[in-house]
Amino acid sequence: MKIFTIFLTLTLFINAKTINIAVAANASSVIDELISYYKQEHKEISFNKFIGSSGKLSAQIINGAPYDIFLSANKEYPNNLEKRGLGVEKPKIYAKGTLAIFSIKDYNISLNTLSSAQIEKIAIANPKTAPYGEAAKEALQKANLYTKLKPKFIYGESIGQTLTFTLKAADIGLVAKSQLFSKDLSKYKEGKNWIELDKSLYKPISQAMILLNKDVEVEKFYNFLSSKEAKNIFKKFGYIEE
Repeated sequence: MKIFTIFLTLTLFINAKTINIAVAANASSVIDELISYYKQEHKEISFNKFIGSSGKLSAQIINGAPYDIFLSANKEYPNNLEKRGLGVEKPKIYAKGTLAIFSIKDYNISLNTLSSAQIEKIAIANPKTAPYGEAAKEALQKANLYTKLKPKFIYGESIGQTLTFTLKAADIGLVAKSQLFSKDLSKYKEGKNWIELDKSLYKPISQAMILLNKDVEVEKFYNFLSSKEAKNIFKKFGYIEE
């Protein structure tokens, strides 16, 4: 029995595969559940996650970062990588993301809350590096609020940093709706602490992924991300199913 156990352990070690995933900050919570689900039947696979803004992660890939899969917050970055010959195949849309107005304070939140005198600091992702920041800017411009509110903005490099600012430094923030479904934020309630921003104010955030390494195990996980099971997990985290 002991010999068998040693043999099994060695076999698992030899067959072990580590997959490196670059993940846009808005998907930092959902990727954990996706990995957890996948590992139920693929215990031999381990994962390294690299979380950041889509722009920064894309630049790292261009400069040789050894990522296997890139989950972006938009289509443009993966499309650019594919044009540069850095993708194994054309990018795929895996979900559509939406924006939310969020505060840990008990405001009666609406879009008009942003203009309130009691709101001194608004966290927003940098439109130059984060697709959710670009969408937030578009929404506020369409609502004729961007110029008025700009002096209140504090910018996060990614939507992840924007959420941190919203929790710790700002009165309110424009964050990814998906972030609000993490276990840590479950105490904050829709209608009280957050509302979804009107989707007619900005273009749908079609989020694409690209396969960067033609490895059998990497491809299996990449294909899993388009499966019915994965789509149900994305939906659970507030994404719109593609």
